[in-house]
Amino acid sequence: MAAFAIALALLGTRSASPQAQMNSSPAETCLAANSNISLGIRLPRTEAKLKSGVPLKIVAIGSSSTVGLWVLSAAATYPAVMRQELVRLIPNVRIELINSGRIGDTIPGNIARLERDVLIFRPDLIVWQLGTNDIAWGGQADGLDKLVAQGVTTLKSGGADVILMDQQYSPQVLSSSHYSQMQAIIANVARKEHVGLFSRFDLMRNSVTAGLSIGALVSWDRLHNSTDGYDCVGRALARAIWSTTR
Repeated sequence: MAAFAIALALLGTRSASPQAQMNSSPAETCLAANSNISLGIRLPRTEAKLKSGVPLKIVAIGSSSTVGLWVLSAAATYPAVMRQELVRLIPNVRIELINSGRIGDTIPGNIARLERDVLIFRPDLIVWQLGTNDIAWGGQADGLDKLVAQGVTTLKSGGADVILMDQQYSPQVLSSSHYSQMQAIIANVARKEHVGLFSRFDLMRNSVTAGLSIGALVSWDRLHNSTDGYDCVGRALARAIWSTTR
């Protein structure tokens, strides 16, 4: 509960640090605070496609964070922002993006639809955003490590590169007594299965540490990202993917 109290205080108060007072947008401040973000591994299939000029097919699966709940345009969702940033970073790149997010989905729900909503598209890169709904509404994390590992094995079966995206650093997540356990499950599976880990939690926490109010990255519901939050997540993820090709 201490973490929740801190997050609530941050939600309503902006730091007086010079960086937070700069004229740049919250998304730019967030990106500056996470300039060294890494996926932890290379993405061989993605790298080969990007370097050869062959179209890259990306599928994003997850819950409302992938759908982009509360944004006014599909172009403002994190997958769409990610695609736009990759196009900006890599000249002449061709990217096909499929957003397979579903509001309210959980890890078991994601796994139940991997075949029809992900693998059917024969993707080169899969981003799996997971974990929040499983614990944010009083759920448990026990036993989910095996399910996440099972899901990753299924996603890798078609030869695609895989990136796991963890929970958001937000008051609703921090109010759960299971968020740390879920963070550990996602990180441990990523390490054991040799897939990428994009820590949205660390990205947002780094931004707050740098002086940005958590309220700049989290919407009114204290759970989902704001427009700036989705913008930072999408662009930071694109840059992390791009760095694997350099």
